[in-house]
Amino acid sequence: MIQYLDLWKAYDQPVLQGVGFTVEEGEMFGIFGPSGTGKSVLLKTTIGLIDLDRGDVLVEGDSVYRGGKAALQRARHRVGYVFQNAALFDSFDVHENVRMGLPEGELKRMKRVEATRRIWDALELVNLNPAEVLKKMPVELSGGMRKRVGIARAIVGRPGILLWDEPTTGLDPVNTAAVERLIVRLSNELKVTSVIVTHDIHGGLDMCDRVAMLYAGRLRFIGTPEAFQESEDSVVRAFVDRAVALAALDEVQV
Repeated sequence: MIQYLDLWKAYDQPVLQGVGFTVEEGEMFGIFGPSGTGKSVLLKTTIGLIDLDRGDVLVEGDSVYRGGKAALQRARHRVGYVFQNAALFDSFDVHENVRMGLPEGELKRMKRVEATRRIWDALELVNLNPAEVLKKMPVELSGGMRKRVGIARAIVGRPGILLWDEPTTGLDPVNTAAVERLIVRLSNELKVTSVIVTHDIHGGLDMCDRVAMLYAGRLRFIGTPEAFQESEDSVVRAFVDRAVALAALDEVQV
């Protein structure tokens, strides 16, 4: 479904250094790693949001970086992107924000009533009442509701692939668990392939079929959640043990 082929990217220092792996159709694939190790940069390459120094990404066979404008547009139409912190437009109400997720070409051919129905359905899928939230501005929504509107925008175009960039950042443990349950339900109901970058290792491991760990811009691990937890690699082990300790601290504080 997605092939990451020898990705290299540097800013002031290397961010991605020869990263390559494949995400299979229907898979929930998790990406872990310390902050600043290239996880979100990797996710953005899926739809060509950054320039690469070397390498390519294939989305259902279409080359994102070498296939030209038409191939890039086809790839982007297949993908819904849930941005970190929702990334809603402050000057748009909920209806307008979710509408932004409909492909432009499709929107031009669509009757207004059909577009509204698609937006309504997307909001219901993320457990929001459209009648109550459609005309609300982002500032009027709680953090959890903003996250859900961002997810609705990502799914309204009915993509075959969903990219999740730290979807639970800034949420308390209760809302984190609720959003993670929503991610699993949507992935199953919509029959999509999902790639999720997350700092919540326990929730991520429970959700995912396979996981990868990036460290210093390189692929340090790829495999099942069980193998990740049992890995004897010193870097992976340190990351897992630290995540366990932080999760225990969060539970005590709650």
